[in-house]
Amino acid sequence: MKYLHLIWAALFRRKTRTFLTLVSIVAAFLLFGLLNSVRMAFSAGDSVDGAGRLIVNSRMSMQQALPESLGARIAAVPGVSAVASANWFGGVYQDPRNQVISFAVSPDYVDLYPELVLPADQRAMWDRTRTGAIVGAALAKKYGWKIGDKIPLQSTIFPSKSSGGNTWTFDIVGIFHARNEQAAGREQMLMFHWKYFDENNAFGSGTVHWYVVKVANPAHADEVAKAIDAISANSDHETKAQTEQAFQASFIKQLVNIGLIVVSIMGAVFFTLLLLTGNTMMQAVRERTSELAVLKTIGFSNRSVQAMVLCESVLLLLLGGLVGLALVSVIVPGIGAASGGMIPVHGVSASTWFLGISLMLAIGVIVGWLPAWRAMRLNIVDALSGR
Repeated sequence: MKYLHLIWAALFRRKTRTFLTLVSIVAAFLLFGLLNSVRMAFSAGDSVDGAGRLIVNSRMSMQQALPESLGARIAAVPGVSAVASANWFGGVYQDPRNQVISFAVSPDYVDLYPELVLPADQRAMWDRTRTGAIVGAALAKKYGWKIGDKIPLQSTIFPSKSSGGNTWTFDIVGIFHARNEQAAGREQMLMFHWKYFDENNAFGSGTVHWYVVKVANPAHADEVAKAIDAISANSDHETKAQTEQAFQASFIKQLVNIGLIVVSIMGAVFFTLLLLTGNTMMQAVRERTSELAVLKTIGFSNRSVQAMVLCESVLLLLLGGLVGLALVSVIVPGIGAASGGMIPVHGVSASTWFLGISLMLAIGVIVGWLPAWRAMRLNIVDALSGR
C-alpha cells in the first residue's frame, strides 16, 4: 500500500499510548490462543490407534457399576473382536494432593491399547503377580517408582478387606511407555488386576465401571454400539456404547465445560478490548483533526482518509494479535510437556490461527469504523478553524 508510511507514522504518533494498547491486545490474544488450543485438544478426534474402539458404560452415569458378567454377552455381539473391562479406583499416594489415575482392569485390557508399549517379560510378570501393577513411565518418573517397589495407595472410594481400611498395597512389576505423542497422557496411569480388586473390595463385588470393545470393522462401529445397548435395554443396568472420543468428551464435560469457559472468558476479554482499542482510535483521530483536514486540502479524497484510519485500526490489532499468537506457539508445547501428556497440546493449530486472524480483522474494522466515518465526514473549514 502506497500510504503505509503515513498509516505507520499516525499509529505511532503517541508511542506510549500505542505501546500500552499493543500490550493489552497481545495479552488478549495470548489468552485466546492458550484457551482455544486446550479446548481443541480435548475435543480432537480419535487417533489412529483408537479407531474402532468403543467404550460401554452405564446410561445412568459413568459412576454407575455394570455387572461383570455382561462382558461375555458383549463379546458374543457380531462385529466385536475383543472385550476388556475396568473399574475406576481413585488412588492417592502419600498425600491427598497426589491423585493417581488408577484402574482395576481385566487381564486383556492392555491388549486393546497397542499405543502402550509394555516389554514382554514385564507383561509376563504382571500376569502371574496377583498384587502386581503396571505404571506409565511419566507417573513412575514423577514419584521415583521402579520395578520391584511395593507402594501403598489410599482409595478414595473402596475399602480393602485385607488392610481393614482404604489402603491397598501393590507391587510394581512393569513400566509402560506411549508409542506416540497422542497417547502420552496414558503414561500418567496405574493399572492392576481386577480379580485382586474384586476379591478384596469390601464395598461390593462382581461389577465394573466400563467395558472397552474392539470392533472388527470401524466402519460398522455405530451398528455394533446399537447392538450392545440392545442387550441390556429395559433392564436395571442399561448401557451407553460410544466411541472413545465421545466418552472422553463426556467425561471431561462432567468435570468442566471447557467450551463454555473459553467462550465466557474470551467474550469478556474481547468486549474489554473493543472498549480499549475503540477509545484509543477515537483519541488518535481527535488529536489529528487538523492533519486530516490538511490531507483533504492537498487532494486526498474522503474515502482515502476513511480507508487510512480504518487500516490504522486493523494494523494495530494485527500487530498485537500476531505477537500474542506467536507467543502461544512457543508456550503451548511447554504446557503439553509439563503436563506429561494429560493436556494434549503440542502447538497452535491452523484453525486457531485462522480464527485469531479473523477476530483481529473483525475487531479492527469494528473499532475503527466510527473514527474512520468521522474522519471521512470531516469539514475542512471547521477543522482548520478549530471549530
